[in-house]
Amino acid sequence: MKFKRLLYLLASLPFLATRGFAQESEAVAEAGTFDFIDVGAGHLVNWLSYVFFAPLPIPFTDGEAVPLVVLWLVVGAMFFTVRMGFINLRGFRHAIDVTRGKYTDPNAQGDGEVTHFQALASALSATVGLGNIAGVAIAVATGGPGAIFWMVLAGFLGMSSKFVECTLGQKYREVRPNGQVMGGAMYYLSKGLKEKGMGGLGKVLATMFAILCIGGSLGGGNTFQVNQSLNAIKETVPFLDGNEWVFGVIMTIMVGIVIIGGIKRIASTAEKIVPSMCGIYVLACLYILGSNMGEIGSAFALIFDSAMNPDAAFGGFIGVLIIGFKRAAFSNEAGVGSAAIAHSAAKTEYPVREGVVALLEPFIDTIVVCTMTGLVIVITGAYDPSTLVDGEAVFAPYLTNANGAGLTSQAFGSVVWWFPYVLSAAVALFAFSTMISWSYYGERCWAYLFGDNASLSYKVLFLTFTFLGSIINSQNVLEFGDLMILGMAFPNILGVAILSGGVRQDLQIYWARLKAGKFATYK
Repeated sequence: MKFKRLLYLLASLPFLATRGFAQESEAVAEAGTFDFIDVGAGHLVNWLSYVFFAPLPIPFTDGEAVPLVVLWLVVGAMFFTVRMGFINLRGFRHAIDVTRGKYTDPNAQGDGEVTHFQALASALSATVGLGNIAGVAIAVATGGPGAIFWMVLAGFLGMSSKFVECTLGQKYREVRPNGQVMGGAMYYLSKGLKEKGMGGLGKVLATMFAILCIGGSLGGGNTFQVNQSLNAIKETVPFLDGNEWVFGVIMTIMVGIVIIGGIKRIASTAEKIVPSMCGIYVLACLYILGSNMGEIGSAFALIFDSAMNPDAAFGGFIGVLIIGFKRAAFSNEAGVGSAAIAHSAAKTEYPVREGVVALLEPFIDTIVVCTMTGLVIVITGAYDPSTLVDGEAVFAPYLTNANGAGLTSQAFGSVVWWFPYVLSAAVALFAFSTMISWSYYGERCWAYLFGDNASLSYKVLFLTFTFLGSIINSQNVLEFGDLMILGMAFPNILGVAILSGGVRQDLQIYWARLKAGKFATYK
C-alpha cells in the first residue's frame, strides 16, 4: 500500500501543487488497485497541456486560437517545403526508385545496419499504426469529415519535414567500433548546432528531445497502442472485457521477444509485418469502398465542403483545421524527429538519399491509409452519434468514450458483419509493429542520456508500460501520447530549421549529380 501511494503521489506532483496534499491523499485512499495510475496520468496530462497546447490568438478572427504545438508543426512543414524546393513533389519518383533498390549496390559494405527498405519499413511500422485507425476515427468524430482534408494536406507538407530531419539523421550519426549506429535528432541537434557555434543550445535541445522521446515511446508508442488495440479486439473477443490484463501480458511477451534483439531484429520483423498489415487493412478498406462505390463521390464532396464550411458543432473552420493537423502529426510524426532514429541506421553513402526515402512515409501513412479510413468512417456515418444501424445508435458509445479503434471496428462491421475479425488481426499487427519500432526510438534516446550500456534497463521499463497500457483509461493515454510525441517537435523543428541551410546545399549537389546521370544503377 505504501508503494502504491508513493507512485501515485509522484505522478500527481503538479496537481498537488494546486489542489493541496490533504485532498489528494483522500483520493489515493479511495482509488482502486490500478485507479491511482489512471488518475495520476490524468493530472500529469492536465499539467503538461498548459504548456504544449497553450492557445495562441489568431489575428482578424472572432477570438479563435490555435495550440502552440500545432502552429509550430504547420509553420515548420511549410518552411521546409518551400526551402527544399517542394522536394515532396519532385523527389517522389526518385524515392520509389531508391526504395526498390535501383541505386543500391548489392555488394556494397558501407556503414549501417539495415537497408533502405528495412529503414523505411521500421519507420513506417512506427507511424502506420493505431493512429491510422483510432486517430482518424477520433479526428472525424471530433472535427467532422472536414478534418480528413486537413490531415491529407498536413501529410503532404510533412513529407518535406521528414526529408530534412532524416537527411540530418544520416549526416550526423555515429558508428561504434562494433558497427552499431547511434543517430537521430539527439545527435544532429547537439553536433550540428555545435558546428554553428551554438553548442550550449544544441545540448539543451538534444536533452529535451531525448526526454520527450522516451515519454512518447512509453505513451503514444506503447500504452496507447495496447489500449486502443485492446478496445478493438474486445469487440470480437468478449473474454478480454474484464480480463484486460491477459492481453497486456500477451503483448508484453511478444514485444519482449523482438526488442531484445535490437534494430536488426526489429527491422527484419518490420519488413515482413508492414507489407502484410498494410495489405490486409487496405484490402479491407477497398472492399468497404467498393461495396459503396456510388457514395465515394459524395463522401469526397462532403469532406471538402466540411473543410471549407465546417459545422460550428465541430469547432468551426479553425477548430477542424487544428484537429486535422494535430491527428496527422500524431499519425505520421513528421516534424517530431522520431523517424530520423530509424533512418540513421540505413546503409548509404549519401544522407540526402535516405532523406528522399523517408518522404514516402507521410504519403503512405496519411495520404493513402488515413484517407481510406476516413472515407469508411464518412460513408458508414460512424462520425455521427445519431446514425442508426438496425434501429440502434451503435456508434454513440464509442464517440462518447473516444474509443477510436472500437468506432472503426463498428464502422466496418456495419457493412459486413465478419469484418471486425479481419480488422482485429490488422489492429494487432499495427499495434505490435508500432511498439517494436518505438521501443528502438526510446532505447536510443535512453542510451544517449545514460550511455550505450543502459539499454536493458529501458527495455524493462518499456515492457512494464506495455502491460500498464491494458489498464489505463483511453482518454488519458491518448492525451499523454499527444503531449509527449507532439512535444518532441519543439526542440526538433527549431534545430532542423537552423540546420536546413546545409541540407539545402547537400540536396542541390545531390540533385545535380542525379540529373547528370552520375549515380550507378543496378536494377
